[in-house]
Amino acid sequence: MHSHNPSLKPKLEFKKVVLAGNPNVGKSLIFNRLSGLYAEVSNFPGTTVSIISAWYKNYNVFDTPGIYGVSSFNDEERVAKEIILQGDIILSIVNALNLERDLFLTLQLIEMGKKVSVILNMMDEVKKHNLIIDSKKLSDLLGVPVFEVSALKGEGLDKIDEAIQKARIGNQDKLVNEKLKLVKEFIPDQAEALLFLEGDREIIKKYPQVNLPIEDIREEIYIHRRNRVKEIVDQVESKDTLSGLFFSKLGRLALNPLTGIPILLLILTLVYFFVGDLVAQRFVDFSENTIGKGLIEYNVKKLVAKFTSTDIEVKIFDDVDKLNEVRLYSFPNGIDNDPERFKEFEEVVSNNDVEFNFIFNNIIAQFFFGEFGVITMTATYLFFLLLPLVTSFYLTLAFLEDSGYLPRLAAMADRLFTRVGLNGKAIIPIILGFGCVTMATITTRMLGTEREKTIATAILQFVIPCSAQLAVITILLSAAGPKAIFLYVVIILIVLLLTSTVLDKVVPGQSSPLILDLPLMSLPDPKNILRKTYYRTLGFMKEATPLFFLGTAIIGLLQITGVINLWINFLEPLTTKWLQLPKESAMAFIMGMVRRDFGAAGLFHMNLNVYQTVVALVTITLFVPCIASFLVMIKERGLKQGLIIWLGTWFFAFTIGGIVSQILM
Repeated sequence: MHSHNPSLKPKLEFKKVVLAGNPNVGKSLIFNRLSGLYAEVSNFPGTTVSIISAWYKNYNVFDTPGIYGVSSFNDEERVAKEIILQGDIILSIVNALNLERDLFLTLQLIEMGKKVSVILNMMDEVKKHNLIIDSKKLSDLLGVPVFEVSALKGEGLDKIDEAIQKARIGNQDKLVNEKLKLVKEFIPDQAEALLFLEGDREIIKKYPQVNLPIEDIREEIYIHRRNRVKEIVDQVESKDTLSGLFFSKLGRLALNPLTGIPILLLILTLVYFFVGDLVAQRFVDFSENTIGKGLIEYNVKKLVAKFTSTDIEVKIFDDVDKLNEVRLYSFPNGIDNDPERFKEFEEVVSNNDVEFNFIFNNIIAQFFFGEFGVITMTATYLFFLLLPLVTSFYLTLAFLEDSGYLPRLAAMADRLFTRVGLNGKAIIPIILGFGCVTMATITTRMLGTEREKTIATAILQFVIPCSAQLAVITILLSAAGPKAIFLYVVIILIVLLLTSTVLDKVVPGQSSPLILDLPLMSLPDPKNILRKTYYRTLGFMKEATPLFFLGTAIIGLLQITGVINLWINFLEPLTTKWLQLPKESAMAFIMGMVRRDFGAAGLFHMNLNVYQTVVALVTITLFVPCIASFLVMIKERGLKQGLIIWLGTWFFAFTIGGIVSQILM
């Protein structure tokens, strides 16, 4: 079996078998099995790196230094590269516990066009960790034979003979093959051609006649290979439990668009019912209206009204939510000086469907506690509307992250988002935008380049309705009927596609490729989810609170100085003639600047036909972001870019809305 006489030198035609792998994967143990008692140790020419070789049957076997990739960045890699280039058969030694790390080198060896067999070492440790590795599936995906061994225990080493004999050229990657065609005319050897494209300095010197943008090609190949590794690992590795097998299967299905899209739709439906329905509508309706406005805000305003001249405007609606009557209760000396009148007001409020507003005649009281009061409105908005929404979204996000689903969603969406200048990660802020555009704008930080952040921010501000606005839009569309729903959805989708395409063309810079980990899918740890949710929510509230105070202060000043009324008068011709809507809708658009759902809610009590409903909702969806989103956008993207996007939404919304109006009506 072994050559025990080192003086016997085999002929040169004997094939070279090269053991290649990352550091500490067990190459030496396997080499010792092949070499027996005798091995030759020598320094590679020009280096201090020791090379060990031996003769086994009809093969010259080489044990290379541990490397993470074939290249020339250091002496170890250069030596390993030279031996691998000369090798006839490569045994790729892989630590089965680190497939995601080790298979990068394996794929590179296969793409070099070498005959390869994979030796999955440390399978005993795999069993201890309750993992399952489907070596047959791995073999099918790589296109080369895979052998399971435990070198330390000597298990499976009898298969090494078979591994050498059955080594073959593996499945060649399409993208790499396309790139290889660029240099095939000049570099006929596939292994050298690949290393040239990957920027190997020595190979580039060897072929000076080839002139290509190597850095871009190398990055594209490396990132593509890394993503391929993750996809392969996701398909072959799972936990050795019933739930582990289930989640492993689910992880594979989530990556395949044919099954991944239905899974996404199911998850989005569940997320909508939890965040969009249970929290955004039911819980927030109770927390904002009953606790925030009905209890805290009302009693604070009632207290202020005791010390200052106050008017209370009451709008009374009938059973079908049509405005029936408007009453004004005046208290020139405060409510305590006319308790009977105030009691009458409270009885009207308790017995009718009403909206009421405290109008303080003192400017300071109106600024801090009025309709857009810096203290009352900010507190209600932050703690009773935004806090539940943000908490529920971060809770959902943490669950999807820790389960391992979110990275798969990003991987599946990558191809679609690449077409509009983004990568798959952008799906996270876009999905979050349907909950809160302000929060989603902050999460654009996770994107790789300034270009991507700009495109994602613009899409969020231009097209994505937040959950509060979406809830109001849904109610209005449902009342308008299926024709209105169809027209609205089609128009918004067309605008979304056009906006994304235009932004991709006009925003300068480059987008980054998708690089992410694909961990095993599993049931997440509840403590970790709660911890993530708490710290993220706390961080968001710390960042958002001063911005909300600033935003409401600006709106309050606009109201007190009468600038809002001037704005409404300016918009009336646009809304009545261009959009063909009632003049009252101008107020709805102005209210949309404060909060998006305020704008949509302002359309509730107008008598709009089907087409007017579509025009109004399309316009208000595309209209400017709320004041909080605007301020966060300035903080994230800078004053210049923030103002360009903000002013762009004005022009964009009224232009699209007007075109739709002229076509439909």
